[in-house]
Amino acid sequence: MNNKIAILVVILILVFGQRIWAADAIFKGDMLTLQQCMDIARKNHPALSAASGTIRQAESKIGQARSGYYPQIVLQSGYSRVGPSPTLLRSDPYNYYSNTLNLNQTLFDFGKTATAVDIQTLGKQSTEADFQDVTASIILGVKEAYYFFLKAKMSDTVAVETVNQFQQHYNIARTFFETGKSSKIDVTSAEVNLSNARIQLISAQNALRIAQVNLNKAMGVISAPKYDVKEEFHLELADMSFEAALAQAYENRPDLSSISRKKDALEKSVDLNKKGYLPVLSGNAAYDYAGDDTSMDKSWNVGIALTFPLFTGLSTKYAVEEARANLDIAKANKESLKQKIYLEVQSTWLNRKEAYERIEVGKIIVRQAEETLDLAKGRYATGVGSSIEITDAMIKLNNAKMTYITALSDFSVAQASLEKASGAKK
Repeated sequence: MNNKIAILVVILILVFGQRIWAADAIFKGDMLTLQQCMDIARKNHPALSAASGTIRQAESKIGQARSGYYPQIVLQSGYSRVGPSPTLLRSDPYNYYSNTLNLNQTLFDFGKTATAVDIQTLGKQSTEADFQDVTASIILGVKEAYYFFLKAKMSDTVAVETVNQFQQHYNIARTFFETGKSSKIDVTSAEVNLSNARIQLISAQNALRIAQVNLNKAMGVISAPKYDVKEEFHLELADMSFEAALAQAYENRPDLSSISRKKDALEKSVDLNKKGYLPVLSGNAAYDYAGDDTSMDKSWNVGIALTFPLFTGLSTKYAVEEARANLDIAKANKESLKQKIYLEVQSTWLNRKEAYERIEVGKIIVRQAEETLDLAKGRYATGVGSSIEITDAMIKLNNAKMTYITALSDFSVAQASLEKASGAKK
């Protein structure tokens, strides 16, 4: 008995442990929330891995720039086999060895190294902002795909309901025809409408499959097994003015922060290139150990050197001009991005407001369409109404539900887009 309990415990640990160890994985039949989808994307999307690699590149460049603070040590070793030479009074071949250790240390360079480090540090800050921007874009993509999946899922449900309604109407029309209460045209019309509804259902089912594929891609897990998502439409209209959203965007947008860091780095690049006109003071030392098999000579030296660029073919002049041109381009790009941000915030803010209003109207339209269908069914059952009246009511109800579902999806997507456009940190 104890052995059976132990085996059961081991199985439970393996099963639930697998879930814990693979928290970012998707298992068949899972019901995913929006937060889970976003977390999976953060762990699996290749674009984030690429952006993270760019940050590591920038860190390496900072290290390279800092190398100017440290001494440069070079060891040179050589070996030669020398044959007989009458001029050296050597009649037999001999071995010649040489070893030289050189040390060079920059003592003062008028801030060239410090400026280079500052430039690379700003470059890293820019890549970190780029990483945040990539993350925000991926999260927006997940939200859009998630809400489109919900829309497709609800559309599939509506399509199934519509098929069932037309099936019921077809059955009633056929019964009425067999009892002489209606004509053959009612049965034929109901059958045509049922076939059309089935075609719409096929399209809705395919749209649902495509929506899952798109969500998989947005999460960076294209081979995920079949799963479902929880209905989590964003239905709250936060009280945020356009001016507040725009101010938040200018303050928090990572792409704007990135281009600002690039502009700052280019300003320092102008200063760095100007320092090309200035000298560099360095210290040097060397130790030499050389000779043949019979004797070795040793020597050393220590000194300082001042390197002054008197004329470099105007290369420094043109390097400064290039840096200034790059700075002007960065300033123009920053202004262009601010205008783009203004347009994004304005359009998403307006789209969110319009979609929210459609949700409220959509609720009323669905209720009215349901009442109209109930009335049409009642009239047809009593022999007062017509089959066309029921068909028209069913189509209106289907359209009303789809209009409402579209408004729900559009509002949620618009809210997510406004959060991205305004640089909201979530």
